[in-house]
Amino acid sequence: MRYDVENMAEVPTTVVRWIIVLLLFLSVVHYSSCNQSKSGVQKVNFREKEKQVLDQILGRYDARIRPSGENGTDGPAIVVVNIFVRSISKIDDVTMEYSVQLTFREQWLDERLKFNDFNGKIKYLTLTDAARVWMPDLFFSNEKEGHFHNIIMPNVYIRIFPYGSVLYSIRISLTLSCPMNLKLYPLDRQVCSLRMASYGWTTNDLVFLWKDGDPVQVVKNLHLPRFTLEKFLTDYCNSKTNTGEYSCLKVDLLFKREFSYYLIQIYIPCCMLVIVSWVSFWLDQSAVPARVSLGVTTLLTMATQTSGINASLPPVSYTKAIDVWTGVCLTFVFGALLEFALVNYASRSDMHRENMKKQRAACEALDHGPDPGDLMEDGNTTFPMVRQCEIHMQQSRPNCCKTWLSKFPTRSKRIDVISRITFPLVFALFNLIYWSTYLFREEAEDQ
Repeated sequence: MRYDVENMAEVPTTVVRWIIVLLLFLSVVHYSSCNQSKSGVQKVNFREKEKQVLDQILGRYDARIRPSGENGTDGPAIVVVNIFVRSISKIDDVTMEYSVQLTFREQWLDERLKFNDFNGKIKYLTLTDAARVWMPDLFFSNEKEGHFHNIIMPNVYIRIFPYGSVLYSIRISLTLSCPMNLKLYPLDRQVCSLRMASYGWTTNDLVFLWKDGDPVQVVKNLHLPRFTLEKFLTDYCNSKTNTGEYSCLKVDLLFKREFSYYLIQIYIPCCMLVIVSWVSFWLDQSAVPARVSLGVTTLLTMATQTSGINASLPPVSYTKAIDVWTGVCLTFVFGALLEFALVNYASRSDMHRENMKKQRAACEALDHGPDPGDLMEDGNTTFPMVRQCEIHMQQSRPNCCKTWLSKFPTRSKRIDVISRITFPLVFALFNLIYWSTYLFREEAEDQ
């Protein structure tokens, strides 16, 4: 009986254990099935759907055929263009070119590329190979050099939107020609253009348009070493040739040259050289080595300054504003050197005249002339005496300039004194005419 009772007690415990294990197993199975059902709803791979859509629309697509016109007509394909100027690295006056880095964008409608967006789940499809779809044959007509950017990957993409719109974006660096008019250099403004045109498609097949609203964007805080970008203007420049009319876009960039650099590096040093050349007027006329060395040194320095300025500019056929300035300054320095040559000649002439006077006085002292009483009795001597008195009266008439110059007994000294006043006054008059002429001309060109 004890054995049966013990067996009877063990049976319910075993059953309970098996029931608990069974319940745990069922709960695990239910939990995993629920997770599988939930994950099956959430894990729809739309990237895989994008691949299927691309294979579907590009499988029957022919990139050699241009898109149709607006509203599916046979008119020209419309390509909307906008650019973003990232940087302008240099503007070269000698080669007349400038370098720019920009992001170039084109957008057009190709109804052959329409696709199902799965209720907005696929916003756009992305391509990196431009050869898979039709591309406009745009080129930069004033380009000298250019290259794409391929670090780390090629900086280009193509986006295809559900309604068939295609967006093409690429980052490029260009060196473009910029014909310049340097007549007002360095008080000038230059207009550099960026021209984009179709190479093979005429306006019957392809038309470029600027994007409405904001066709050209410029990076903030654009800094150029010697120029300031004042403004930019967009326009159309369609060209007609013997093969047809081609669509063309252009943007004009207006640059103003920074004058402060040239004021410090050219104008002020030239003024200082001219003023230093005037120091020779205040040196003694007998200080020949000092005056010659000062004049020659300033002349050579001014010539070197002029050569350095011309070396940084193209050899144009017309006269620039900087040529007028350096030419006049060089003339003043050369005039100061010639002034000393004139002073030296006048000094030697004064010395010769003084020697002649001394010799004449010595001769008169040795020669005992006639008796003054006899001269008074002789009627022929009265006329020369009266004539001398008339000449003396004419010379004694008041004249401020002659009175002031009479303080300086020699002609050489008078030339130095006159030069001290004449050279600064003429140079000041030249500055007045120069700045008023070129500054007013610059304002007139702005208007």
